[in-house]
Amino acid sequence: MPLKFELCPGRMIGGNNPCFIIAEIGQNHQGDIEIAKKMIKMAKDCGADCAKFQKSELEFKFNKKALERPYTSKQSWGKTYGEHKRHLEFSHEQYRELQQYAKEVGIFFTASGMDEMAVEFLHELNVPFFKVGSGDTNNFPYLKKTAQKGRPMVVSSGMQSMETMRRVYQTVKEHNQNFCILQCTSAYPLEPEDVNLRVIMEYQKEFPDIPIGYSGHESGISITVGAVALGAKVVERHVTLDKTWKGSDHEASLVPEELAELVRSIRTVERALGTGVKRMLPCEVPCHDKLGKSVVAKTAIPKGTELTLDMLTVKVAEPKGVAPEDIFQLVGKKVTTDIEEDESVIEDAVDNYGKKAKA
Repeated sequence: MPLKFELCPGRMIGGNNPCFIIAEIGQNHQGDIEIAKKMIKMAKDCGADCAKFQKSELEFKFNKKALERPYTSKQSWGKTYGEHKRHLEFSHEQYRELQQYAKEVGIFFTASGMDEMAVEFLHELNVPFFKVGSGDTNNFPYLKKTAQKGRPMVVSSGMQSMETMRRVYQTVKEHNQNFCILQCTSAYPLEPEDVNLRVIMEYQKEFPDIPIGYSGHESGISITVGAVALGAKVVERHVTLDKTWKGSDHEASLVPEELAELVRSIRTVERALGTGVKRMLPCEVPCHDKLGKSVVAKTAIPKGTELTLDMLTVKVAEPKGVAPEDIFQLVGKKVTTDIEEDESVIEDAVDNYGKKAKA
């Protein structure tokens, strides 16, 4: 069985525990802390387990030329990429305010640390777990330092190969046992043919001692629900209050109604997954009693006759007799009473049948 561990205080993931649902607010708050709070409350009201942001210390994430690059996109909040990112970046104090608000609302709060200094701040903030975004998954110095902090980790795998993910697993595992890997494709929005849900099953085979999950950027909810059916123990979806807002993530995000439906659908699928043990369930008994078939005499069978297959057939019958799957066990046994044509063949009418069936 996959490893189970406590991702957040009192909240286990893996095994038969409910899927952990992360509402990725990211930077869809438009740089407005009041919008960010509304989104935290929305995530809670929709049933998500965690509201997640993205934290960067910009001078550590980008070099000087990257920050000075002109940014003329319709999604831009400034003349340069640095101005754009600064508009969207909350301060340390604002993060503490958001964390406190999430606590009051009653939802777990964390962020992706987008560089090593951001991880240091989030560690100081005492977030329950670190999220590693796909852009840092092959950043092995970052991975090692983050793993050494000792907090649980959720690692996305967009833009990576299986060989890289094997190295990621080995690097994190050396320092931290409590982590999971999410299948992810880094495209916004993501087309269904690029999702590759089967990677979830490949990860389950490659890394059988950790939970596997899914981070999706597709439209709608059905693919994410499918990921849960394949065994995803953590799912992450971007959320927004308005898909038409400025920002490249909004189009691939879920509005509140979609997030609420995703949560409901995931919980329904979890109920439907069952135990994996195949047997007749109590709910099936009425159907069996009405439509279940039994062995019936094809012709009159006198007492003492040794049964052959051509004496028997299968029908819906009253009373219930020997089950159809046991018809071959009747061959060669003698009947202990007369059985009329079209009459049920019951266990007590066959010599030693019941004793041998139970042996």
